[in-house]
Amino acid sequence: MTPLYLDHNATTPMRVEAKEAWLQAVDRLQGNPSSAHSAGREARAMVDDARERIAGALGILEDEIIFTSGGTEANNLAVLGGMASLSPDAKLVTTPVEHPAVLEALRPLRAANAGAVHLVEVLPSGRIDPRELIEACDPGDMLSAMVANNETGAVTDIGALGQALGTSFPKRRPLLFTDAVQALGRIPVRLTAWGVDLASFSAHKVGGPQGIGVLFRRQGTALEPRQWGGGQEGALRAGTENVPGIVGAAIAMELAVKEQESYAEHTRRLVVHFWQQLVEKVPGVRCNGPQVQDPTRLPNTLNLLLPNTEGQVLITRLDLLGLQASAGSACSSGSLEPSHVLRALGLTDQQARAGLRISVAHSTTKSVINDTVDILSRICKTRPNC
Repeated sequence: MTPLYLDHNATTPMRVEAKEAWLQAVDRLQGNPSSAHSAGREARAMVDDARERIAGALGILEDEIIFTSGGTEANNLAVLGGMASLSPDAKLVTTPVEHPAVLEALRPLRAANAGAVHLVEVLPSGRIDPRELIEACDPGDMLSAMVANNETGAVTDIGALGQALGTSFPKRRPLLFTDAVQALGRIPVRLTAWGVDLASFSAHKVGGPQGIGVLFRRQGTALEPRQWGGGQEGALRAGTENVPGIVGAAIAMELAVKEQESYAEHTRRLVVHFWQQLVEKVPGVRCNGPQVQDPTRLPNTLNLLLPNTEGQVLITRLDLLGLQASAGSACSSGSLEPSHVLRALGLTDQQARAGLRISVAHSTTKSVINDTVDILSRICKTRPNC
């Protein structure tokens, strides 16, 4: 039996076009892109072409792109490098539902200054109230708010947030960073219109290779490096670039933007169908986060609370039945700790451990959804404590 893969928020398999570009780059690559000889110049040309493609897809300037080893490094560079560029008394305002790559990066800030981080609680739906974020800011602070939550699918209107920041702080606006990893290819991403200063992306979330991230830094935005060496990426991310990975990432990101509307339409239709079938066959099932019919939520994501479930036990049993899903963020799914996102929504520790995240993609079919509903229905009927 072919496994039913519904964990695309953790990673999406590399798409054919990106894999072909990656393989071609592996075959061609001989030199270091920082070397001056012909092999080095050829490698540099590959990186430059990829940078141009990504800039075009995102509607930004080429020198606003910093290549990293993934979304985690991009988030760390944005948070720690952004804060390091501000005055010592600046604080970072964010929420408790951010990705661990943001929240864990706050540790050194807190260690240096207990008042350096201010968390603003979210609504029971998982949404963020922009007014509360802005009210918590002072001029010269930094604000971090993710576009789309990887666990619940809650989406924040970053454009409205950026506009409100400019209105509230006309002379010295706080630095605005957004984790856009789960947004790319699923909802429109308009960095310039949003007015963000920094934004992170990860290639493997959109069918690119693992190990490649992108940090957007708006031209003129101050940012301090977090690692030092040869001065690559505008002296902001030292280390030899992963040329084949960057080439594959550019193709995947370009196609993700191009196909965003059809992706959203297809995945939203599947998620709605999935929820309608599940409600009929699994009485007592609950949706965590924005309601399924909410048109502003992430179209491909659904977080469930099945009746009488234990998260880790459920994931193991589903895997044995051929269904691959997640109990939360892939970065922490091996942990027995309750989901920090679901706890922030007001769920108990037991409920937060039992959240089941279903995330679909363009390749997901209605047949896969129907089989998934059957598995969930069957396991909850045969196992009182499924």
